[in-house]
Amino acid sequence: MHHFVAKSEWSDEAILERVRDFVLPKMGADADYYWIIDDTSFPKKGMHSVGVARQYCGALGKLSNCQVAVSLSIATKRASLPIAYRLYLPKEWVDDAKRRAKTGVPQDVAFATKQDIALAQVRQALGKGVPIGTVLADAGYGQSASFRETLTELGLRYAVGISAQNVVWLPGVAPLPPKAMPHMGRPAKNFRRAPGHEPVRVQDVAVSLPDQAWREVTWREGSNAPLCSRFAALRVHPTGRNRWKTGLLAQEWLLIEWPTGADVPTKYFLSTLPEGVPLEELVRVAKMRWRIERDYQELKQELGLGDYEGRGWRGFHHHASLCIAAYGFLVATRLEDDGAEKKTLQLPAPALPKNYRPRGSGAGAAARARLRGERTACARTGDCTPPP
Repeated sequence: MHHFVAKSEWSDEAILERVRDFVLPKMGADADYYWIIDDTSFPKKGMHSVGVARQYCGALGKLSNCQVAVSLSIATKRASLPIAYRLYLPKEWVDDAKRRAKTGVPQDVAFATKQDIALAQVRQALGKGVPIGTVLADAGYGQSASFRETLTELGLRYAVGISAQNVVWLPGVAPLPPKAMPHMGRPAKNFRRAPGHEPVRVQDVAVSLPDQAWREVTWREGSNAPLCSRFAALRVHPTGRNRWKTGLLAQEWLLIEWPTGADVPTKYFLSTLPEGVPLEELVRVAKMRWRIERDYQELKQELGLGDYEGRGWRGFHHHASLCIAAYGFLVATRLEDDGAEKKTLQLPAPALPKNYRPRGSGAGAAARARLRGERTACARTGDCTPPP
């Protein structure tokens, strides 16, 4: 088993492709597809496991010693499945020939950011003919203008998170054109900014919106209650990857979530969904990213994704591929059996039997006291005849 997982030369991509082809038809031929980009982390103590470094660990919510893997999942309203999985290799690992050789990192693996890895997975999925879907990602990916523009160049719509510090151009506001400088050599190419011609932070946009711009929206049933919050959406122009040489880009949706009672907005999204899409649909699509969180939860807790104890590159990816294959089988079986959606439904509490008595209730305490008294009397008198 160790040789099969850690040493054998079988292809992770081929396994994941077969699993995808097995599960995808059961998700629904005419379903709306979503491509969910995310990463997951594995806390580690030592420094010898491939890719381990001090970096942000989502499992712990802080900087810590861990490994991080980037994945692409395909999802519908009924189910979801990871279809690509790749370890993120920090720069210090890429430059360390000794550790690379010891853990079997392939020679053609160069340094790539998490966004680069995700975009490579997206290009591979397009090349394999995976059904086109709306790309979803958190702010770790969506706040990059280069990442968003590349998705648009690939012909994909998206609904991605951004940070509160991202800036956008409001409708009617634009940069000034390059300054004309006749007889001064090369013409100026940089757009100019001046008072009244500047982009605004999305956090400032949210604070400036009137009360009537906000609406309560429920997007799905949770495990205990319907999930709802307060949202506002408006059309804006995002800033480009080269903010000084790019004029106004095409308009996109800026979606803002500000829960009732919160001091500040909690989440921001940019989306290239059509202009006429209703707010409820915009929220539902942006919130579909919960699927990947459920995937990782089940893969780690039920199928052992986080339990691999080897140190090598090949074993790390083989172990993950086998876990995803098992997960794909379970997803397909669940869809075949009852066609139920993936989310867990809230079940009614079972009826209590008539003779049910809560633990520690007064009646139980009295009974225990009586028994203690009987045991004491038995020891004192020697008459230990069981009571009726």
